[in-house]
Amino acid sequence: MDKNSIIGFVLIAAVLIGFSWYSMPSKEEQRAKFVKDSTAQAQRAQAEKAQKAAGFKKQAAVKQEVQQDTTALFHKALVGTAQDVTLKNSKVELTMSTKGATVTKAVIKNYKDNITEGNNVTLFQGADQSLNYTFVAKEANISTADLYFQPSNVTDSTVTFTAEAGPGKAIVMTYTLGSDYMLHSKLHVEGMAGLFAPNSHNIAIDWKGKARQQEKGFTFENRYATLTYHDVEGGTDKLSETSEKIDEEVKEKIDWVAFKNQFFSAVMIAKNDLGEGTLMTSIPHKKGEGYLKTYEAKMKTVFDPTGQKPTEFEFYYGPNDFRLLQKVQKESKFGKELQMERLVYLGWPLFRIINRWFTIYVFDWLSKWFPMGVVLILITILLKFITYPMVKKSYMSSAKMRVLKPKLDAATKQFDKPEDQMQKQQAMMAEYSKYGVSPLSGCLPMFIQMPIWIAMFNFVPNAIQLRGQSFLWMKDLSTYDPIITWNHDIWLLGDHLSLTCILFVGAQVIYTWFTMQMQKDQMVGQQAEQMKMMQWMMYLMPLMFFFMFNDYSSGLNFYYFVSLILSAAIMFILRKTTNDEKLLAILESRYKDNQNNPQKMKGMMARMQSLQQMQQQQMGDQKRRQQGSNFKKK
Repeated sequence: MDKNSIIGFVLIAAVLIGFSWYSMPSKEEQRAKFVKDSTAQAQRAQAEKAQKAAGFKKQAAVKQEVQQDTTALFHKALVGTAQDVTLKNSKVELTMSTKGATVTKAVIKNYKDNITEGNNVTLFQGADQSLNYTFVAKEANISTADLYFQPSNVTDSTVTFTAEAGPGKAIVMTYTLGSDYMLHSKLHVEGMAGLFAPNSHNIAIDWKGKARQQEKGFTFENRYATLTYHDVEGGTDKLSETSEKIDEEVKEKIDWVAFKNQFFSAVMIAKNDLGEGTLMTSIPHKKGEGYLKTYEAKMKTVFDPTGQKPTEFEFYYGPNDFRLLQKVQKESKFGKELQMERLVYLGWPLFRIINRWFTIYVFDWLSKWFPMGVVLILITILLKFITYPMVKKSYMSSAKMRVLKPKLDAATKQFDKPEDQMQKQQAMMAEYSKYGVSPLSGCLPMFIQMPIWIAMFNFVPNAIQLRGQSFLWMKDLSTYDPIITWNHDIWLLGDHLSLTCILFVGAQVIYTWFTMQMQKDQMVGQQAEQMKMMQWMMYLMPLMFFFMFNDYSSGLNFYYFVSLILSAAIMFILRKTTNDEKLLAILESRYKDNQNNPQKMKGMMARMQSLQQMQQQQMGDQKRRQQGSNFKKK
């Protein structure tokens, strides 16, 4: 990688850091924004409270009127006592309430709760989640959340809930729990065809839920918790993980909606699609509240008022495990390509392809034989083995430029003035061309490796197999490994220091120092002086990584640490095993061959001449524009 590439990377990092610092609001602005947001939030909460109070008052009046009228619909179903019915298997335990006939608690078995230290994960319970179906009737809307259902046919895997509307009239909801994490549901009405509005062929669905904090690192977990949905035409999308979104409209038809945590999800799947115009809400919570986000989805789907065709749903309450999601969705009775494995985010298309067809297969195979920490090391070694030819090619290109440095110094010594830099670059390129050396060949292979780094950046934080797995000093590879903690957050740092992050940054500093030493060996003239000025800027990059990755999982930081150590070791070995004298002799031999092949030299020189003419033309055009500008000023 040459000086210009290094300068480019450094400038990008400097711009990002500088813009972040410059755009950071002052304390007065932060205080004003806090007051404004607090006021707006209080006003919104007060308006919602008033709206809910008015709604409750109206519902109470209607309910009281219905209770007094023994001939009214759901006269008996509006009064009762909520009871719990439990469905369970070896993977999940679901508690259902007779009021509303929906799941009020979901416990995922055999996964440790990192907050309560329990043996099972409670995905939600009580007021954390609610689900309401609304039917448009002629006289008044019917909400299932207001009704008390009578349970029947109760087993560990099945239950039927019935809300009587009157003689021969009822709403019936049937649930069947599968062998894994899938709950099948059917909803239909009996004897109520004449009670609905003439054009009432849809049922409105209002699903609300709070994503509970399940992991130790709030900031890191919150980054991967998001409301996700699947388009009927294929592919998934999601709401922002960081900003507040209220009633965001989704214009496409969708198959399912997921209230997603980092490692667990509650998913609602509709057989007949969820119609256009779904409104979705995601509101982030603050650290210490015990929740990550508040979700809401306002949807609609097909409803048959005659009761002949039920409205069917399926619910998934389980882990975000790629292979498991592929397996579980086969239990679906809807015959759709649900792509539920997309709940495990693997990155943008290129990175998803790498993770989908390489990383996951290797990870699955290695995890059968080794602990997770060893798996990360072995994957790193395998990736280094695969990319070794590119790394060696990159190094050899740098080595060629290093051994040619004396010749470059001699060829460019007359171009040391600042105004002669263009001629200096041309002379250097001409010298490289004589020996068949391309400076770009040392840079391109390094760029080819970047997708692998980014692919692992997406894969490791979403691999539930790392959750709760310990290795060496790391108690949980899916979250940070603190060596020091404190009670209050420090800006950019948080409330802890992560040991693997420190090791990663230390390895980055060592690798940066090592590569910079190699770059010095091939710098010519003023480039070497400029390199000295750039050194302190190069060391800002690891510092930036430290603030970025201190909250990240120890597994990811450990992978990067091992990767950098191996990269430095490979470069060190290549440096020690490369004979500069033999390499220079090979280049001299190539130069003689080029001289003996005039046609080849002619082609290279023609390209160099074309490049020089282009550069000279650009400089001439720039000089003429400047002269024209100066003339206008006079």
